[in-house]
Amino acid sequence: MPLTEAYRRHLAALLAGAGGVLCFAPFDLFWLAPLPWLAFFLLLRRTAGPRQAALSGFLFGFGFFLAGVSWVYVSLSVFGGMPWWLAGPATLIFCASLALYPAAAGWAFRRWQPAAFWRQVLWFAVLVAGTDWLRGWLFTGFPWLALGYSQAPPSPLAGFAPLLGVYGLSLSVALIAASLARWRSGLLLLAAFAAVGFGLRQVTWTTPVGEPVSIALIQGNIPQDMKFRPEAFFRTLTLYRDLIAAHPAQLTLLPETALPTFVDRLPAEYLDELKTLAARHGGDLIAGTLTGDVEGAYFNSAVSLGASPLQVYSKQHLVPFGEFIPPGFAWFMAQANIPMSSFSAGPARQTPLAVAGSAVAINICYEDVFGEEIIRALPAAGILANLSNTAWFGHSLAQPQHLQIARLRAVETGRPMLRATNTGMTAIIAADGSLSGVLEPFTSGVLEGEVRAHQGATPYSRWGNLGALALIVLLALVARPRRRD
Repeated sequence: MPLTEAYRRHLAALLAGAGGVLCFAPFDLFWLAPLPWLAFFLLLRRTAGPRQAALSGFLFGFGFFLAGVSWVYVSLSVFGGMPWWLAGPATLIFCASLALYPAAAGWAFRRWQPAAFWRQVLWFAVLVAGTDWLRGWLFTGFPWLALGYSQAPPSPLAGFAPLLGVYGLSLSVALIAASLARWRSGLLLLAAFAAVGFGLRQVTWTTPVGEPVSIALIQGNIPQDMKFRPEAFFRTLTLYRDLIAAHPAQLTLLPETALPTFVDRLPAEYLDELKTLAARHGGDLIAGTLTGDVEGAYFNSAVSLGASPLQVYSKQHLVPFGEFIPPGFAWFMAQANIPMSSFSAGPARQTPLAVAGSAVAINICYEDVFGEEIIRALPAAGILANLSNTAWFGHSLAQPQHLQIARLRAVETGRPMLRATNTGMTAIIAADGSLSGVLEPFTSGVLEGEVRAHQGATPYSRWGNLGALALIVLLALVARPRRRD
């Protein structure tokens, strides 16, 4: 039977959303980003009213998130032990809940749509960037695959990141996308943004300071289903000790929960050996492990060992369901087998670790998707370091997507970012977001190199998302309908 116009529109929204994932890592077709969102804009303009626009937005978002982040199924089913008949619907519900944000954007677009074309362009961009920001804040936030991340280096638009951050990039891409509905003026706007962005990429916001520090980033590649098993415990400790011993450096990083128990339960002689190995060149080691306090709370932490005094960073932005159980969902978590799923959050502001002659701001796994939280350690910190374990998501898009996010954090802050991961992607990211080195994922190895701390501040590191939000509000005021429209 021939498809009706409504069904064709719904199918187009679903496919356009799914195609949007190609703009992100590992596909990296950053230049493609305006096209799926142009399709979204055109679909919204053709809808009969706010309800239809909301449905188009929902289908666009559902296709986008189902293609882009359905790797949560792997963590729930394959490694979390949840039966497929529960993990599958849970994944669909998760993607559908994320699709509510573009659905809200679609509804608001038609509800208050201006008549003038260029006000429509501004209004669309405001709603896309605004709902990206809202998704990164509401219910502890899930900013993964915010549109602006598609413009991480090598995109010329990455030049706007030190000014306006990821949501400023979301706004820029959405503006370009909607303007292409009139292709001549749209191409002119695209060329202008690309030229200005390229020029901004030449600006040096921060400068290196001090001598280069030799680094060793350890990738253990411990299978997730073996990580917390007692029979694998000593093999894990031995693997990390041997890799550290064979690759001396001034700063050595181990992944999140690399030492898979409470640090005070590790053999004292083992900790002494790690400290001795780390201090061979007056250096230090930072390892992911677990810590606890006298009140029974426990933390996902990073501890330093070596020439410098013992220091601890505890993860402060926890992952819902993975690291804490939201109220009312204990029944859901009872169907999974996720160890250590009731962590306590560390303090919101923690002093950078003074190691290897530098101030290193630690963030653990998912924390580096929150740019405003990363900048809390600036300008004191000269180096950013992320310890991650994305083995929970298997061979999926999660690892390259996470690396892309980290690259944008480096550009926003003007700081090098070091990533030590269990299964990938372990990398050295320069302060301009370029990759100085990356290990093959799902291999056991060590990435060696050098890094220099950076000093100074980008506008984003001073003001966070306030710049992008102020611009969003300003454009919303300009876009609002006028009587003559």
